[in-house]
Amino acid sequence: MDNIAKKWKSLSGQNNWEHLLEPLDIDLRRYIIHYGEMAQATYDAFDTEKMSKFAGSSRFAKKDFFSKVSLDKASPFKYRVTKFLYATSKVDVPEAFIIKSLSREAWSKESNWIGYVALATDEGKALLGRRDIVIAWRGTVQTLEWINDLEFNMVSASKLLGDKHDPKVHQGWHSINTSDDPHSPFNKTSARNQLGCIATLNAVDIVANGFNEPKDQPKKACPVTAIVFASPHVGDSNFKKISSEHKDLRVLRVRNAPDIVPDYPFIGYTNVGEHGVAGTHGTHEGGFKLEVHRDVALINKTMDGLKEEYRVPVSWRCVQNKGMVQQVDGSWKMMDHEVDELDP
Repeated sequence: MDNIAKKWKSLSGQNNWEHLLEPLDIDLRRYIIHYGEMAQATYDAFDTEKMSKFAGSSRFAKKDFFSKVSLDKASPFKYRVTKFLYATSKVDVPEAFIIKSLSREAWSKESNWIGYVALATDEGKALLGRRDIVIAWRGTVQTLEWINDLEFNMVSASKLLGDKHDPKVHQGWHSINTSDDPHSPFNKTSARNQLGCIATLNAVDIVANGFNEPKDQPKKACPVTAIVFASPHVGDSNFKKISSEHKDLRVLRVRNAPDIVPDYPFIGYTNVGEHGVAGTHGTHEGGFKLEVHRDVALINKTMDGLKEEYRVPVSWRCVQNKGMVQQVDGSWKMMDHEVDELDP
């Protein structure tokens, strides 16, 4: 792990990952898996139970977030969550993006929890080589059926990224990133103004608008790296031009080779992808052999990917009793949410 502190700039793409991808560098494997787990935490914490009045929110509060998503013991890199991110949309998007509670007492009628901002602790800083800031965002929560309901219209992103090249992005991503709701305590400002939701679009936005430049030292811009999982392109060729012109921005796309939806927006990422990073030997050498220790049980965390001989239950991660908790009088009550400061 000491190498990551020494090599963090090259692992973050300073030299465009030269000599690190083929074959995949051992420290880069660990680096990618680390950020993949930070992204996976958004799925593990997201409440998809529509019967709950907190459907569409985070089950866990910021204070103990990483212990509740089982990353405290699993990862040597320590962080604390400093902010939750929320999103809404002014255009119709499938339920795979925005889940709404069936309860009349719903915590929010329009907003969904979309991710978080985390800051490396002193312990984490020592292992990472710098005070790392992570913006982790949640993708969709359903499988391919939602694609049939989504229109892939392109809209101008010039107001976000500037007039140069007139970049265009998918309308749904743009709306989720920029929509606000003045009546909501969660989305009085847009997801963009909270620090963004779509990883690639958010990263370009940060650099294009100089949000990575300290006000007192504007010439010492912080490097911004987007490590995006199972995510096809967000915009058109002009968006790609804008992305490539910023010297402080790097984007590393991680996907499974047989991915059948390379031209669709993000549809989610599972632990099997991180396991692939731990053992893939690339397109040249080929084959699979674990180079980074990773618990094979994680493959079946949310899917059926292991042979029966491993004796790991299918989709084993679940909420106990679906959030129902027995009370002292013997009755049962839905209690699937930890109180956070913005809760009604």
